[in-house]
Amino acid sequence: MLKVNLICVGRPNEKYYAEAAGEYIKRLGAYCALKVTEVAESRLPLSPSPGDIKRALEREGSPIISALPRSGPVIALCAEGEAMTSESLAAYIAARMLEGKSSLTFIVGSSFGLSPEVKAAADTRLSLSPMCFAHSLARVMLLEQLYRCMSINAGGKYNK
Repeated sequence: MLKVNLICVGRPNEKYYAEAAGEYIKRLGAYCALKVTEVAESRLPLSPSPGDIKRALEREGSPIISALPRSGPVIALCAEGEAMTSESLAAYIAARMLEGKSSLTFIVGSSFGLSPEVKAAADTRLSLSPMCFAHSLARVMLLEQLYRCMSINAGGKYNK
């Protein structure tokens, strides 16, 4: 069974995000072994300077790098990443499995994104959209897309 690691900065900040994420985590259990790792989000002032943001991303990046598994592709969610359709992401996942990869790791950063070091550690950069979303919502959107991709690859009807 495919292992999917999801490394997220912070926790869902609203109950409805946590419930939605929980629903997709439950559904994904039929298709993969999912492990969610949460790393602490750095606290920043209301109007952080570029230096404040850089230091926060570095503080968040270190535990992300430490949490990366030793094998399998790493996919970082970031604005400058590649936009994929659900079908193309499903094909990407299927291709990695055909290559013999038994695990995939996805990284969701904080509201200020990911450090350059984390992005450099990724094999692929993925954009969910050119629009900005709350990172708690991005987590739910990624989980939903993973469920959709697994359903597509299994020949299920969820994507219809």
